[in-house]
Amino acid sequence: MVTRIKERKVQLSATVRPELKILAEEIAKENNTTKSGIISQCLEEIARKRIIKLMEEGYREMSEENKLRAEQSLPIALETWPR
Repeated sequence: MVTRIKERKVQLSATVRPELKILAEEIAKENNTTKSGIISQCLEEIARKRIIKLMEEGYREMSEENKLRAEQSLPIALETWPR
């Protein structure tokens, strides 16, 4: 179980379409939280997806770099390995 440290919160003002406000109120009620809580959860989810995307991009770059190094090293390795 993850325990959250009590965090200092700041106010954020946002303007949305009326149907999104109604949706936020419905979801908040269903989840026994506030509209602010729902918006915070949405932002946290977007932040998690963003981190995953950045990590995937980083791993792809590392993979390409490793592939290039392997391709460059193979001829040297073939020259030095006994046959």
